[in-house]
Amino acid sequence: MDGYFIKEVFSGCYNNTKLRELTMTRARSGLIHRKKRRKVLRDVKGFYGSRKNLYRTAKDARRRALQNSYIDRKRKKRDFRSLWIIRINAASRICGVSYNKLIAGMKAHDIKINRKMLAELAVSDLKAFQKIVDAAIEESA
Repeated sequence: MDGYFIKEVFSGCYNNTKLRELTMTRARSGLIHRKKRRKVLRDVKGFYGSRKNLYRTAKDARRRALQNSYIDRKRKKRDFRSLWIIRINAASRICGVSYNKLIAGMKAHDIKINRKMLAELAVSDLKAFQKIVDAAIEESA
């Protein structure tokens, strides 16, 4: 039986009797193995130190990078929403009303403009933003 060897394995059944199983030698340098390593090392190109050269550390660095990129895609949405709220608050205080009163007035009178568009108006066109504030406050008073 050339290329094969017999390996003794302890089984968890029947009083730990020894079972013999026929296994093949472990392939360590085959084409698929090299492709897998090359793919990981290509993904970590540009990382610092051994994280770009050594397969084991590169594999771990890649896993963490993918994990963080997934987390940060969610965090990006939160960050932008808070940025929009800050911009709306600053512009609404210039117009003489607080953020929460502006949003409450808009909801009470069914003015449907999302925070992204409100923030864009606040930054680029303060006169149009002032008209929205007046409509929300005027109707609520």
